[in-house]
Amino acid sequence: MFLGTHFPKLDDKGRLFLPAKFRDELADGLVITRGQERSLSVWPEREFVQLTEQLKQAPITNKGARDYLRMLFAGASNEMPDKQGRVTIPPMLRDYATLDRDCVVIGAMNRVEIWNTENWNRYSAEQEQAFADLSEEVLPGIF
Repeated sequence: MFLGTHFPKLDDKGRLFLPAKFRDELADGLVITRGQERSLSVWPEREFVQLTEQLKQAPITNKGARDYLRMLFAGASNEMPDKQGRVTIPPMLRDYATLDRDCVVIGAMNRVEIWNTENWNRYSAEQEQAFADLSEEVLPGIF
């Protein structure tokens, strides 16, 4: 499980140091994809394979499903962290997420998200009240 908020720097070669807490889970390979709200999703390879199996059930006759699958897989990249725990983020994905030197990396349960710092701060501030309001709707009877 991926937890927490981290503030690594992107180097001049487009590499990002993965948070130490996340490295073991991602050491055998990962997939970086477009995420929602102009973030990137980083999946352990085995989790992405499971997601792919679930997405195979989506009806190709449904335009929304086709559109989603195209965007997800066309923007996906298999990567392998180096021995220092760095992963290269392809230029297309850096552009998509408007990543510059300062980034925010968050744990999001079964995946990691990478955000442009300004975008994360704005999103987080906007969602604070919704987070409180949605707990009953999203997690009925749990809290």
